Order: sequence, then C-alpha cells, then structure tokens
Amino acid sequence: MSDHAPDPATEVFVAHRNLLFTVAYEMLGSAADAEDVLQEAWLRWAAVDPEQVRDPRAYLVRITTRQALNRLRTLARRKEAYVGPWLPEPLLTAPDVARDVELAESVSMAVMLVLETLSPNERVVFVLREVFDVGYEEIAAAIDKSPAAVRQIAHRARRHVDARRPREVVSAGEGRAVVESFRRALDGGGLQGLLDVLAPEVVLVSDGGGIRQAAVRPVRGADKVARFMAGGIGKNRLPLTVGLTAVNGSPALVVHLAGELDGVMAVRVEGSRIVGLYYVRNPEKLSRVTSETPLTLR
Repeated sequence: MSDHAPDPATEVFVAHRNLLFTVAYEMLGSAADAEDVLQEAWLRWAAVDPEQVRDPRAYLVRITTRQALNRLRTLARRKEAYVGPWLPEPLLTAPDVARDVELAESVSMAVMLVLETLSPNERVVFVLREVFDVGYEEIAAAIDKSPAAVRQIAHRARRHVDARRPREVVSAGEGRAVVESFRRALDGGGLQGLLDVLAPEVVLVSDGGGIRQAAVRPVRGADKVARFMAGGIGKNRLPLTVGLTAVNGSPALVVHLAGELDGVMAVRVEGSRIVGLYYVRNPEKLSRVTSETPLTLR
C-alpha cells in the first residue's frame, strides 16, 4: 500500500461519493448502473483541474446527472425486454438512514416505483430538486434546459409523485414491529397469521427477471397474497429461514433456502398493516444484499 496521501481530485471525489451514488441510484433504481455512472463521472472529474472548479459539489452532481440521464435512456430499453415485473435493486441500508425521513422515503421501494413512471427528465429534476434541494439554475445546467423549463418539469413531476406516493409514513419502530409480525407468520403462523398483518388492499410484486420463478403480474388482495405466500412456502421442501433486515431505508425481510440467499422482500407499511410487498428474487439484483456492510446513503 502506498504511503502517499491521495491527490486533491481523489479527496474531493471520495468526499462526495455517497451523495453521487445516491443521486445516481435514485435516478436509475440500479446499484450496478449507479456504480458504472460513478466510474464515468470519475474519469471526467480526473481530467479537470480541481483548482479551476468553483463549486466541486455542483460540478460533480452535474456530470453525474448527465451520465445518469444517458444511462436512464438505455435502461428504459432494457426494461422493455425484461421478463416479468421489474423492481429496483434493493440496497442494504444502515439504520441511520431511517432517521433521515425524507431520504428514507425517497429510496423506498414504493417511491422508487413511482419514479419509474416519470419521464427521464422528470425523474432527474424531481430527484435533484425534491430530494437534494439542488437549485433550478444548477439543474438547468445539468440537463441543458432553461430554468423556466426546469420549474415546469419540477411542478409536473411533483404533482405526479404526490398523487402516487405512500399516504402515510410510519416510524422505523412501528414498521419494524409490523414486519416482525409478518416474519413470524411466514415462519409458521399459518394463513390467519398472514391475514392479520395484511391490509385488504395489499399488493405483492415479485421480480425473478426470468431467472427465478416469480408471479408474472402483481397479486392483489389480502386473501390472494396470503394464499400465494403460504402456498409457496408450503410447497418448498428445503429448510427456509426468514430474517429481519433494513433495505432502502425501511425494515425488510431476507429469505434463505437451505442457507442460500433466495430473495429480499421490501415491505410497505401504512398504519399497522402491510399494503405493499416487493419480493426481489433475481440473483443479478442481490449482490449488494450479501454485503456485510450496509450502505450509508448521502
């Protein structure tokens, strides 16, 4: 290992890396693509003289945004050919993320899926403005639009997200208690145990990516979801363990079959009931969850 201190460009980039990763991830819904964007941003940053950059944070956010916007358009074409429902790549997150309510909500599976319904420009503007409070002029420079156009895009995106975002945000402790009850029901509480924690309007979305078995369309309603879950577990002959973890800023479940990671189930809680289950089984999206070090976003 070298004893030399990092050069100024590296120090600045490392200081802002968590922010840049979170920006890219919220725009793309993919940690792997976010890492690729950061690599591209680093190459561009390394080619400039940091001493000539008045605001390094703004400059880095701008080049990251441009790379993410290019990747977002490519990702849209990839999703069109995706087998079955597409869910964002789950991120194992540190407990302190949940204390930042705004950030925790913005990276939640529920909100990330709402962001999927925005156009690329709307998504970029919403993430930069609403989550990271970037100024309109700065966003305009990043996406080559006028500040007036950015304001219009921001208004349209905010209205769209507000109409679809979760109605109620529960505390981390409340959410964890509900998810723990659900875990116990999966562990042997039977059909009634599942029904006790599922809201009547609950929706289950599963993502196998054509690699693992998953429902080809969302399962709706407490009875159907409970029977789907109980049936899947009942048919399984391998030893199953369900553990509590934190994914995308919220309590979630990690499922192992015969000691091997089978999937991660993000849970959306409103009141004291579960209204959304997002089960990611696609192994290509689970590499981050196997990490022993949860991410500290932003």
